[in-house]
Amino acid sequence: MTGNGHARGARYAALFERLKVAGEGAFIPFAMLGDPDPDRSLTLVRSLIRAGADALEAGLPFSDPVADGPVIQAAATRALAAGVRQADCWNILRQTRREHPDIPIGLLVYANLVCHRDPAEFYAAAAEAGVDSVLVADLPVLESAPVIRAARAAGIAPVFIAPPNADDDRLRAIAAAGEAYTYVTSREGVTGTDERLKRDQSGLIARLKELGAPPPVLGFGIAAPAHVKSALAMGAAGAISGSAVVRLAAEGGDVEGFVGAMKAATLR
Repeated sequence: MTGNGHARGARYAALFERLKVAGEGAFIPFAMLGDPDPDRSLTLVRSLIRAGADALEAGLPFSDPVADGPVIQAAATRALAAGVRQADCWNILRQTRREHPDIPIGLLVYANLVCHRDPAEFYAAAAEAGVDSVLVADLPVLESAPVIRAARAAGIAPVFIAPPNADDDRLRAIAAAGEAYTYVTSREGVTGTDERLKRDQSGLIARLKELGAPPPVLGFGIAAPAHVKSALAMGAAGAISGSAVVRLAAEGGDVEGFVGAMKAATLR
């Protein structure tokens, strides 16, 4: 159980079950916590949820985000330049959890943030802030056992990336180790927006389902309602959009309108 009284991944399980009954997919926007400062970051998170986000994916500012493209790197840099620290990020999440007790909240972070001290400390802090899942982007599943143990001990679901080039052994490991959802990437490389999705991942998604993996959610390059529809047509349970959301927020664009349109695209 987490510090907020939920079993590991329970909010995700409830969400995917509800959406399945309703015939919808999940739309999950990403926000860099603390960008450009804690107050405006919390305002953004509130607007994402108000506009129809089914779950929230959040990043912690980090100086070397190897899986992130230039838009999200810039967001992390802005937050760090503003003096944002992990404590500020936990505060944003704590407030979000108080206001929205049922929404699933996931973190997408890097191993250095988790492992530079005892991973148990990181996961305890995340659980206390109301986090449901953590994806450590640069942690290979085959080297993840100590981190998985720390996550589960804190009541947090470990999430893993299933990339396009994963062989069957790796997919089996991801299916066995992962909880809450499986992050399927639409292409190799780093995050960013695309005009169209580069690959048809329906085969990979079908294989993950055969292996009993947590619900597959497609990310990397999701930047338009048509991309969401494509993801669901491939068999994904939902779609995650990061760079498009972060760019709109940075430019003062209509974030709520974007999220509303992306969510509308999940109605099958």
